[in-house]
Amino acid sequence: MNRKPVHLAVYDTLADWETGHATAYLARAGYQIRTVGPTREPVTSVGGLRIQPDLALDDVRPEDSSLLILPGADLWDETGDLSPFARKARTFLDAGVPVAAICGATAGLAREGLLDDRDHTSAVSFYLAATGYGGGERYIDTDAVTDRGLITAGPTEPVAFAREIFRLLGVYEGEVLDAWFRLFHDSDAEAYAVLEKAGARQ
Repeated sequence: MNRKPVHLAVYDTLADWETGHATAYLARAGYQIRTVGPTREPVTSVGGLRIQPDLALDDVRPEDSSLLILPGADLWDETGDLSPFARKARTFLDAGVPVAAICGATAGLAREGLLDDRDHTSAVSFYLAATGYGGGERYIDTDAVTDRGLITAGPTEPVAFAREIFRLLGVYEGEVLDAWFRLFHDSDAEAYAVLEKAGARQ
């Protein structure tokens, strides 16, 4: 199947652990993962991994993408350097292309006004409230939320974050999606048999 790539934002201090489940299983499902930095210059994750972006942010267009993933990073709260990524998320959503944001990236989207009229979650409600955004009444205290093409999750929920991405893109559905989540979130050994029977790669 000829799918458009998934674009993964990368920037200094990005949280390594938040997107690995999603990108690994999207790649196994046939999606090309393309990294997008502020520029083409290398960036360094919070874990010290050096990443050479495939593309600069200015070169990414919604019509060429299946999804934009925004991981957390210390820089979301320390500077305004990552606000261009939140503005790009608005461009994607306006074009009908989904966006998935986890941890600090949710605060960046809150500052951009993208959570004011969508159900959403994050690390905790008062974390987003500190941004001064107008969407507090739409905050849901749960592992991950999808609303109108936007996925949000907190930093301790990379598996639920991936689950919502798979559901949105149709990578896994029904009992297979449930089994994938139970295997990686709950270490439920019985879920493995469901995935194996369905032919889903673990």
